[in-house]
Amino acid sequence: MKLLSQLSIIVAVCLLGEGISALLPFAFPSSVIAMLLLLLLLILGAVKERHIDSVADFFLKNMSLFFIPSATGILEHFGLISKALLPFLLICVLTTLLTFASTAWTVTFVRKLQKGGHSHD
Repeated sequence: MKLLSQLSIIVAVCLLGEGISALLPFAFPSSVIAMLLLLLLLILGAVKERHIDSVADFFLKNMSLFFIPSATGILEHFGLISKALLPFLLICVLTTLLTFASTAWTVTFVRKLQKGGHSHD
């Protein structure tokens, strides 16, 4: 029953994100809205970490399953992608490197904040 209630919270937030996205006069991904809503609910204390921890852990541990539809879509449309394969691969490599760098900088910044702005390296 605990897992069902945790999953219900996450699904409700996702559905609310879908609704808000549909009401907006411009295109905005509902998944991003749902993540922001969940963050806001966690910050405000309306949802506690213990209310979603088991389902969230399951999703994190099985995240690779969520990439299967994307990979299948790429394979289905490989004929179209192959015409621009080099730019596609360059964009993938560049965005991966930018993601790594921004993550490293963010972690470094947060660690400095947690240490009171003093570096002990």
